[in-house]
Amino acid sequence: MKWVIGCFALYGLLFQAAYAIDYQQIQTVEDDQYEVVSISDFKALRLFLKNPHNQQYYKSFNTIQKNLKQCERLSFAMNAGMFHPGFSPVGLYVEQAKVIQPLNENKGLGNFFFQPNGVLGWNKKQAFILTTQQYSRRDFNVEYATQSGPMLLIDGKINSLFLPNSQSKKIRNGVGIRDNKLYFVISKNRVSFYNFAKFFQRNLKMEQALYLDGSISSLYMQKNNRNDQQFQMGPMVGWVDESNCAVK
Repeated sequence: MKWVIGCFALYGLLFQAAYAIDYQQIQTVEDDQYEVVSISDFKALRLFLKNPHNQQYYKSFNTIQKNLKQCERLSFAMNAGMFHPGFSPVGLYVEQAKVIQPLNENKGLGNFFFQPNGVLGWNKKQAFILTTQQYSRRDFNVEYATQSGPMLLIDGKINSLFLPNSQSKKIRNGVGIRDNKLYFVISKNRVSFYNFAKFFQRNLKMEQALYLDGSISSLYMQKNNRNDQQFQMGPMVGWVDESNCAVK
């Protein structure tokens, strides 16, 4: 009986790992193409910045995988917020409930400071995307949080700073939320801010979405054997499969 119960417990973990993260490719009527990774299990979702043992920045997906436990496997990863030349985050960065970099409410130049900018955060049960101003007024019990900008969607509306006819096009990545599920998106072709935001609004039916970065946008997807290695990165988000750790 113990063996049967153990098998069912292991099967449950494997089933959870297989269905807590989903991948799809979507093409829009404008012929833009996007890859979408949706995640509903936040217990395995982490942020990565520095190796805790030597305090060296990870900079790449490979370095993250190399420093995981032997039983852990990186299933998905993406760059997750803007950073300074030395790889430190420009804005808020919280890892394992510890504030590494405080909330940045300053004004400045560049995409991060386009208003409103915002915060992605989560704990084991719940995730949120809020404007920086909204986040600053509330008290959240977060295990992980990263600040970036600009907001792509605010209450279902496209950021008013975006121009529908803009010719500024880049490979871009961002994140949206719906029904307590996070949707990480990266474009396969160069897109404008406006069209990128419209994808979250029209195709994914989001209310809130946050821009993570452009030009350096990178994706790691184990089941597709995709591992972008062209750019070094600061903050990264990753979903870690821990199902093998339960095997005794």
